[in-house]
Amino acid sequence: MATDASAAAAGTVTIGGELKVNRLGFGAMRITGVGIWGPPRDRDEARRVLRRAVELDVQFIDTADSYGPEVSEELIAEALHPYPEGLVIATKGGLVRGGPGDWRPDGRPEHLREALEGSLARLRLEQIPLYQLHRPDSAVPFEESVGALVELREEGKIRHIGLSNVSVGQLRAARELTAVASVQNRYNTEDRRSEDVLALADAMGFAFLPWAPVGGHEPGADHALAGVAERHGATPVQVALAWQLSRSPQVLPIPGTGSVAHLEENVAAGSLRLTAEDFAQLG
Repeated sequence: MATDASAAAAGTVTIGGELKVNRLGFGAMRITGVGIWGPPRDRDEARRVLRRAVELDVQFIDTADSYGPEVSEELIAEALHPYPEGLVIATKGGLVRGGPGDWRPDGRPEHLREALEGSLARLRLEQIPLYQLHRPDSAVPFEESVGALVELREEGKIRHIGLSNVSVGQLRAARELTAVASVQNRYNTEDRRSEDVLALADAMGFAFLPWAPVGGHEPGADHALAGVAERHGATPVQVALAWQLSRSPQVLPIPGTGSVAHLEENVAAGSLRLTAEDFAQLG
């Protein structure tokens, strides 16, 4: 399928009742080095990817202090600051890194405060539009981690609070303390364990940000996605994104890449419309 497209083709979703963005975002994890560790091999290309995303009407960029660590946020500011009107930069805190492939939760309030302050500095912002708890920490009461974000919002450093990698029970517990503007969970054609969270997104009106659109496979390894892609002259990733978009108007996919060409392919998925035959094949 053609790659000359706009993220606006996917429609829009509203985050926190006020931040209206095109419903196909960009995940900035893969603009870092191998293993999501250190700087990218080509820093100029990473900046080109970010600028091209904005040219393609992407209005939502998702990152985290742990991507690099710190590298992704630094690149976003280098490439895009001062940010264009309407662009929402979302980031996350609550994971620490010891090296490539090493991801450890740290939900202590003092750590989350330190992480938030670092993100503000690197992104050159006075307030994070959407700040997400990256993952619950089993060593810290969940309510304490969420409570820390509530305090930071009351101080004006966070506009909206989101969660990532949470269950329905954890979501409900968080909602006892605060409004939740978004949930970011793994979700794709093969991994639908977050269907119950997505159902709540429909019922309650928060944004649902699926990650791992092809389930960690190499693109094309999933035979169902590959078969549908062949019918449409599309890529398996484009079909995976179109499937996610079809699940609910609250879904805001955030595919990531370090390549301008792949970015353009991903954004073009916003105009792909699947058929009943496609849905039957994908299940």
